[in-house]
Amino acid sequence: MQLPGPWRAHLADDDLRRVYAEPDFDDTQWPEVAVPGHWQSSEPFADNHDPLFYRTGFSTHAAEADQRYWLRFAGIFYDGDVFLDGGYLGETSGYFFPHTFEITDQVQAKETHSLAIEVGCRQQSDPQQKRNITGAFQHDDHLDERTNPGGIWRPVTFEKTGPVAIRFSRVVCTDCSERQATLSLRAVVDTAVAREVRFHTKVVGVEHDLVQPLAAGENRVEWTVTIDDPERWWPHSLGEQPLHDVDISVIIDDSTSDSRTVRTGFRSVSVDDWIYRINGERLFLKGANLGPTRTLIADAPVEEIVGDLRAAKEAGLDFLRVRTHIARPELYDAADELGILLWQDFPMHQGYDRGVRGQASRQAREMVDLLGHHPAVFTWCGHNEPDGRDNSMPSPSLVKSNRPGWNRTVLDRTIKRTIAKNDPSRPVITHSGVPPHLPLLDGTDSHLWFGWHGPGNAADLVDAAARMPRIARFVSEFGAQSVPLESEFCSPEQWPRLDWDDLERHRGLDRDVLARRVPPSMFETFDEWAEATRRYQASVIKIQVETLRRLKYTPTGGFSVHHLADSHPAISTALLGHDRRPKPAFNALTDACRPVIVTADPFPFAPLPGTVVRLGVHVVSDLRKNGTGVVRAELTDPTGTQEWRWEGDIGADAVTRVGEVEWTVPSATGEVTLDLELIGEGLTATNRYAAIL
Repeated sequence: MQLPGPWRAHLADDDLRRVYAEPDFDDTQWPEVAVPGHWQSSEPFADNHDPLFYRTGFSTHAAEADQRYWLRFAGIFYDGDVFLDGGYLGETSGYFFPHTFEITDQVQAKETHSLAIEVGCRQQSDPQQKRNITGAFQHDDHLDERTNPGGIWRPVTFEKTGPVAIRFSRVVCTDCSERQATLSLRAVVDTAVAREVRFHTKVVGVEHDLVQPLAAGENRVEWTVTIDDPERWWPHSLGEQPLHDVDISVIIDDSTSDSRTVRTGFRSVSVDDWIYRINGERLFLKGANLGPTRTLIADAPVEEIVGDLRAAKEAGLDFLRVRTHIARPELYDAADELGILLWQDFPMHQGYDRGVRGQASRQAREMVDLLGHHPAVFTWCGHNEPDGRDNSMPSPSLVKSNRPGWNRTVLDRTIKRTIAKNDPSRPVITHSGVPPHLPLLDGTDSHLWFGWHGPGNAADLVDAAARMPRIARFVSEFGAQSVPLESEFCSPEQWPRLDWDDLERHRGLDRDVLARRVPPSMFETFDEWAEATRRYQASVIKIQVETLRRLKYTPTGGFSVHHLADSHPAISTALLGHDRRPKPAFNALTDACRPVIVTADPFPFAPLPGTVVRLGVHVVSDLRKNGTGVVRAELTDPTGTQEWRWEGDIGADAVTRVGEVEWTVPSATGEVTLDLELIGEGLTATNRYAAIL
């Protein structure tokens, strides 16, 4: 039963702290607040960053014999101290997982109850010494620093069990083939007295029983269930997404004491040198980073959460990286159903205080318990950019990465060990955005900002990948900022005297970089400048996605654009604005992610007249069958038109170099275009490139 409310709240202070939890405390003058919800969603606390006292009342029926009663908080953002009927139940820390307290004695004593909670979500004054494990909600490039996610953001429920209660449970598919799938199950159960129980598991018609003696108190029980000839779960580009309920019950003398049901799918995941296989099938991963749907995540409509996944699927993406946060449950359910793979970050971004290590290890285990049964989750990542980011360069400094650091060396290893111990079924990435460093000069995935941070342009990615192929194995952040189509928050009528400071502080604007890439002084109107930023972003996405696809498997295993959608009105790298209207970059991504594309090497930047330019032409196919086709190329410059034609085989799940365009740069100025067309049985694609001489 979800507590009915109403809930009331008041700013915390020392005088109230002494009395607010008393059952007879009069809170009728306190304003009502939404639970579940964030306190900033309630007008009296819209600008608040300080702790709040919450109060509500609820009633229970007379306690039944051999029954136990519990309060379950599905999510408190971020710290909580919980009181019931004036007595202290305990503390909570961590926003994304449930906290449960037994209240059997209180229910036996009376039928009306008073619940009081002090909730705090401290601002993180030093972004490199954070103590809250809140990831993108309190430290992100596009975060509005005025926002505080504090509150009781998930439901509070009153629950009843028998003498043995399931406190925690976990279901993970540890192995899967055409012939057999194996589920690994874990339950932490609590019993008041020592006894023998039976754990009954049911999935896809398979029933499994385990008789287990329990000691008084908490007990951890683990077992496996095998399913013959399983229907395997696939990403949407490879197959169907059958899902199955797993029912777990604790039985005492043929009576169910407690039970849990989760939905899962059978599939295996492996990775070798950043090339992933799902159920043994190699898959080049095309994706995007996904931030919180809304800055105040409890306020996000379910339709918007699911809509982002549908947009990703329509764009031809295989996966989303849930970047530095744990999302709402609806996102994971929808990803399972739609066949969208999820790279799941632990919610840590850049620097943390040394005192957070123990809490991080605990919360990493909670993440596995919460999400381990979802087949869509295909990899874990422990920490994003533990060394921070140097925005003066498009790629991280190899010198700086070789310096030891507590976050990268100590904290991240702890998190990885915890995740790997609790879930052996998925790869674990220690940290994201760490370049090659001693002793192995290996590194992880790369964050490469060619065409945005630092000097140079987007096409410099080609030369960088050729010089150091290791940095192109998996590129998980790249892109450029642009103004969204809905831009009233910018006050365009004030052009060119926008409130640039406010846009930078609260709307994500990377002011100096955007001014260098698309100088506002070159445009007479706001609309012209805004459209130019969108065109520039689209060109960066097109060049770099096509480049990474041409490097398919040699060495690139995949990429994720930064990022899919805005959580609030912002000038950002998002491809969808806060109102979910697509920018031109979203369409560029969609075109570059089609199953079959025909591409050319990027045009050189400002070539001199008389220079001979050679552009390789490739067909990239994600299809699982070979084919044949004809590729035509037509290049037009101020002096005329040239044509080329090639015919041959197109490899399955491969990159095929079909020919080369050779062009001498003329002395005349004007536009040059290159049009490509692929025609074949089951293979059609077109592409156009344009430049100004």
